[in-house]
Amino acid sequence: MSQIELLTIIDDKIEQVRTKSLDLSFNEIVDMYRDGEFEISPAYQRLFRWSEEKQSQFIESLILEMPIPPIYVIEKDEGQYELIDGLQRISTYLHFRGELPNPNNHSNDKTEEENVGFLTLTGCDIVKELNGLTYEKLPKTLQIRLKRSFVRVEVIRKGSDPRLRYYMFKRLNTGGELLSEQEIRNCTIRLLDDTFNDFIIRLSSNKHFQNTISHLNEEKIEKKEDQEYVLKYFAYKLDRENYKKNISSFLTTFMEKVSDESHEEHIKFDYEKERKEFEKTFGILDLSLGEYAFDKLRKGKYISGITSTHFDAFTMGIQSYLNIIDTEDKQLMEQLGEVFKAIKLDQEFLDNASGGGKNTKNYLSKRIEVVQKRVGEFLDGRS
Repeated sequence: MSQIELLTIIDDKIEQVRTKSLDLSFNEIVDMYRDGEFEISPAYQRLFRWSEEKQSQFIESLILEMPIPPIYVIEKDEGQYELIDGLQRISTYLHFRGELPNPNNHSNDKTEEENVGFLTLTGCDIVKELNGLTYEKLPKTLQIRLKRSFVRVEVIRKGSDPRLRYYMFKRLNTGGELLSEQEIRNCTIRLLDDTFNDFIIRLSSNKHFQNTISHLNEEKIEKKEDQEYVLKYFAYKLDRENYKKNISSFLTTFMEKVSDESHEEHIKFDYEKERKEFEKTFGILDLSLGEYAFDKLRKGKYISGITSTHFDAFTMGIQSYLNIIDTEDKQLMEQLGEVFKAIKLDQEFLDNASGGGKNTKNYLSKRIEVVQKRVGEFLDGRS
């Protein structure tokens, strides 16, 4: 390829991302938010993680007229925007003005009206005299200064290529807060198509799946690891030949292949078929081993906590037998539970599932084969 051809391709891609820049005052953003012209999706609001101290220090920065980074929005319709990057800053300002339910209040006991309230400044370390004040208690001059403070808004125009919008936002700095890989996937994939992502979220509530991963701690659930395990299941099931070693990039790429019909390796996903096989898989694992399905077994005792090498081995190792395993047969479920326990203690399985460096494609294939072989031998012996 010549340099001229390369430059032509790049120029063409640039043309497909149509952008514009605006300087909006925070008061304009408040008005737009009230009028439904500036949207913060609930999926994004749940990712708000700034403490009240960090929120307060941001408000202090605005009062002191310190510069702040730009925010990024997508133009949904003319003059209507959806926030993509800048969640922490915009949510903080709206909270301070009493326009947004307290982003950090996860209590189900309070109504939305009870959650709405003015942020009380705390932790301001440059002007400590601000601590203890709310927006209403600020001097009028400072209220006006906050209203007139502005932020640069980078707008991705409505006509931009959806794929390039997606890849652009996937690479953005999300406000300096450490989000899990699955949280980032959940947000950015919406720029392509949210059908598959919504499907994953729904399946993560399946009762059998939930019981098998019940040893996942609350912090990991908060970071959407339960949803990531659903994604892992489908990625291993439908695209395992493309797995190398980096699980994070493998999962993201798989999600793109399913969600983006124009992807050069697009995977046509049969939602009804895959739903049924997912439910059957976790029905078998739940009814045979229950909450211990993916725990390690040592000296007759389970070590509480999901082990990823057990998850991939057992979920994939039984795929060949879904149609011949009857979950209504209680005796069969009990016997399978004993087979699974024996596999967890099997030396060949342990050689490929325990210890460091076992996340390679070769080890993955071998431990799946062990489960597949042992389960097959058991089922053959019953016939």
